[in-house]
Parts: sequence; C-alpha cells; structure tokens
Amino acid sequence: MIRLTRAPNIAIAALWADALQQAGFAASVQRYFLGSVAGELPPDQCQPEVWLTHKEDEPQARELLHSLQNMPQRRWLCSCGEVVEGGFEQCWQCGAAMPTAPGASA
Repeated sequence: MIRLTRAPNIAIAALWADALQQAGFAASVQRYFLGSVAGELPPDQCQPEVWLTHKEDEPQARELLHSLQNMPQRRWLCSCGEVVEGGFEQCWQCGAAMPTAPGASA
C-alpha cells in the first residue's frame, strides 16, 4: 500500500477515495476517526489519508487526484450585471439561469 495524499477533512478524503474507486483504483481512507485526538497529537498527524492498494497504480491515480484538486471554475456575467463564480448555474442576485453556450443542447 502507498499513501497518495492527506486530505483537509474526512468529507474531502471520502470524495477523493470514491472518485479513485469509480475510476477502477483500489483506494481507501485511513485515519478516518483520528481527527478527534487533534491537540493530543500534532494536527498534521490527524488528517485523513487516501491510500492506494497497488503501487503500480500510483502515476495514474496521482494524475486523477491532481485533476480533482485543480478543477477549473466557471465565471459568467448575468444579465443583471452580477458576476457569478464557481459551480453555480443560477444567479444569486436575480435568480436567472446561467446562459447556455452557443451550440449546446439541453
């Protein structure tokens, strides 16, 4: 087994491990419940970790993990003038839907 990465929290670790598993990698989360002893142990030693079972999968798994950690964020200008960033498909200011890209089909 090989440690692939540490995650900032258990939710992120579980999402990363699940994405790796969906891609066909044997991945698991370790240190699942160790966050409760932060303070007794150094905080960086209590973070959840994502591990791979097979070392030969490491290059491809790291590539997938990198793409998950660095997903591009959308940014669009609503007709009301508000700039909407991130994964939002509706304007928080006026409630309008994100415009569709030219040539996109629903």
